[in-house]
Amino acid sequence: MASVTVRLPRLLAGLIGGALETTVEADTLAAALDTLIARHPELGVHLFDESGKLRGHVLCFHNEDNTRWLPSLERPVKPGDVITIMQAVTGG
Repeated sequence: MASVTVRLPRLLAGLIGGALETTVEADTLAAALDTLIARHPELGVHLFDESGKLRGHVLCFHNEDNTRWLPSLERPVKPGDVITIMQAVTGG
């Protein structure tokens, strides 16, 4: 398994004890996100919809690649990879 860094926006940091990043062990991008949610279940509702897909306003990057354009989240991860979660913020 690879040690992967997960970076979260400040809006979600309070759900993991105030940290802006954490580390998880996983073999795939999907497993890394599953591990994150298992460790911090309250994140689940903010990141995933009822069907288990990332919410429309949530962007997820695996290193520099936007996961929205990947065929699935079953992409292998390597030690040192970074997953960055971003949320769109709107208002006026």
